[in-house]
Amino acid sequence: MGSIALLAKELGHTVTGSDENVYPPMSDQLSGAGINISSPYSADNIPDDVDLVMIGNANLPRGNPAVEYVLEKNIPYTSGAEWLGRYLLHDKWVIAVAGTHGKTTTTSMTAWILEYAGLKPGFLVGGVPANFGYSARLGETDFFVIEADEYDTSYFDRRSKFLHYHPRTAIFNNLEYDHADIFPDLAAIQNQFHLLVRTIPGEGLIIHPSNDNNVAEVLLKGCWSKTLSFGPDISSKLSGTAISEDHSHFSVSLNGPDQNKIVGEINWLMTGLHNMNNALAAIAAARHVGISPAIACEALSKFTGVKRRMEVIYESAEMTVYDDFAHHPTAIETTLEGLRKQVGKDAILAIVEPGSHTMKLGIHADTLADSVSHADEVIWFKPANIKWDIDKIVDASSNGPKMSVINSHDVLLDEIIARAKSKEIQHVVIMSNSGFGGLHRRLVETLESSH
Repeated sequence: MGSIALLAKELGHTVTGSDENVYPPMSDQLSGAGINISSPYSADNIPDDVDLVMIGNANLPRGNPAVEYVLEKNIPYTSGAEWLGRYLLHDKWVIAVAGTHGKTTTTSMTAWILEYAGLKPGFLVGGVPANFGYSARLGETDFFVIEADEYDTSYFDRRSKFLHYHPRTAIFNNLEYDHADIFPDLAAIQNQFHLLVRTIPGEGLIIHPSNDNNVAEVLLKGCWSKTLSFGPDISSKLSGTAISEDHSHFSVSLNGPDQNKIVGEINWLMTGLHNMNNALAAIAAARHVGISPAIACEALSKFTGVKRRMEVIYESAEMTVYDDFAHHPTAIETTLEGLRKQVGKDAILAIVEPGSHTMKLGIHADTLADSVSHADEVIWFKPANIKWDIDKIVDASSNGPKMSVINSHDVLLDEIIARAKSKEIQHVVIMSNSGFGGLHRRLVETLESSH
């Protein structure tokens, strides 16, 4: 919603808003754009002369005072996704990036390739790409790259947000069960993806992994568009081959009956097989709009990442601290695996907050312990409203990394500082999809003052 506010402001609208717990980097962007945010939600925060209210899907049910005021006064309202589809994207070549993992990073990569090639695209990302420094812009051409989320649109529209975007180029990065608060099972999510397939024109393109059975099942329900597969093996139309063990250096090949050749190499700051796959998907999307894979590889070799996606927030001779927006066991595992291959035998401390709705409900409780196997030590943060006994992870873990559970931000900060002083830990990864009580900022300030 913050990124949509930035786009509305750029279009020339006067924009104000209400939200709760707004934190950097989005709070900084909104402030820099002159967009005033009021908290908490209140009827008083809605201007008397407002023309349209956009209602998001987070903590905005019936009973919310701002929502009730809008309904009582019969003020025109819509969802953020519907506003995008109706007023911004209707005449664009939309490149939509969907999937359980990697949406933000892949959207950022795709937008950067188009920018590098001189296409000056518009984009909307659920994070801040370091190459741009902001999460959204209108752009100067008909191309628009958007992070396409499967989460529902609003309390009055339970369809997935991406059904409003009508892409010509669509990336289905991967598909797993998530969002247990709104989807009863994986099949329900696959149904929404199939509805998205039905909106893509015949001359459009669906880019998908060659080895994801859940995505394959979606396409088997019916597909009327062109498709292109990507993955780590040559059975994919677009494949990658690791040159370095941590996948920070790899080659890219186009495969097929009439061609099987290396079209470029990427040597970058990113690590992990998952990021190589993200890159392949972005290269395929760029190819659909006319950018050669060779130019795309050049661009991605200059890609510098996304804030809160393994972002280095502190570094000294003794310790590096990373901020990662983890929300699912698969994302946790692939991220830590990539770091392990990069740092070798250095000691890794993972701080994990099971903060998403799905993780708080305990849907992934059985797989969380295995997801951190590449760390040497794990501290699980216990949110106040968690619905399952997280202490059982520690009780059941006889092998693997050392584990503990902490339910206080202050105690957690003290524990991390103690590890830093002991010099037994070289890498600290904070894995959370929330503001985490300001832990990141407090930790960096403490480390910098004590260094």
